[in-house]
Amino acid sequence: MDDLLYQIALTQAPLVGAVTARNLVSYCGSAQGVFEATKKELLKIPGIGERTVEALLQKDYFEAAEAEIRFIERHEIQPLFYLDKKYPERLRHFPDSPVMLYCKGNVDLNPPRTVGIVGTRQPSIHGISVCEELVESLADYQVLIVSGLALGIDATAHRKALETGQPTLGVLGHGLSQIYPYRHKQLASQMIEQGGGILSELGHQAGPEREHFPMRNRIIAGLSDAVIVVETALQGGSVITVNFANEYNKDVFAVPGRLKDKFSQGCNHLIKTHKAALIETAADVAYTMRWTEAASKKGVQQELFVELSEQEKTVVALLGKNEMMSIDQLTFEVRVTNSEMATLLLELEFKGMVATLPGKRYVLA
Repeated sequence: MDDLLYQIALTQAPLVGAVTARNLVSYCGSAQGVFEATKKELLKIPGIGERTVEALLQKDYFEAAEAEIRFIERHEIQPLFYLDKKYPERLRHFPDSPVMLYCKGNVDLNPPRTVGIVGTRQPSIHGISVCEELVESLADYQVLIVSGLALGIDATAHRKALETGQPTLGVLGHGLSQIYPYRHKQLASQMIEQGGGILSELGHQAGPEREHFPMRNRIIAGLSDAVIVVETALQGGSVITVNFANEYNKDVFAVPGRLKDKFSQGCNHLIKTHKAALIETAADVAYTMRWTEAASKKGVQQELFVELSEQEKTVVALLGKNEMMSIDQLTFEVRVTNSEMATLLLELEFKGMVATLPGKRYVLA
């Protein structure tokens, strides 16, 4: 519990964001080590200035950290520090990902497949119908549906996931002491009860402030193997999510619409500018992500001299150094999309170079 107190306190400290917190922990060895370091020691850390050190030395935010611990214990919330084993692997490697997450529910945050679905808060009847069809079809591929529990497309995706028996995760732009919008409180409860959950990086007292939602959107992008946009204007939260997804080398898909429809303009623009691939059905996602292909190395003997592409050589070299790696780790290191890495690994399996372990982990064959 002492470790947790220091970990939460680090996130409460002013002037300490995700990147700075990781830097501090890296040099000091732990969150506790940060607070036990002297001013002189802290000032030696690259990128740590006088103001940040003064803020850390005050330590007047431990009271807030203690209140946070009382809240999570009372409400059975799971705190996840970025070094914890249960922390989402898909987020772990991004330098701006949350240092601490708070999760309510028994949802698996490291499932084999995840799909983020985002869109306008004012969807058309057609947009709602398309969203429901996509979610229903995704049930065939056993994915975790991730969205933001907002009005419109988000809520449609969550509800349809519940209806079709799929786990669904709501990433919130506020603390877990409330649900915003309030009308979705029952929806959040159902998600928790049916094997999904809600997630936030913010302390329980944090409200739904404007600046919190872009932070929420980066988590949706980071957690998702693929992001699907169903109706959006040219600007807004969905476009922010797409920008993060592109930055993180995630696969992005958009549903096209009629040229003059306000909430089709964003999707059409994303497709036109190659920020998203056109999608008509869930099968389009499955095909791109290689979910319909199962590599088998039965009967495949490793050739003495195998011709490998440069990217394949990079994957083999990484596995040689690290013994075992997840597809998310490999995707991050090679700087490709999840679907591109799936194709690389499939080819390497056919060539007898790598083998698959449970949990989408890979080793040299």
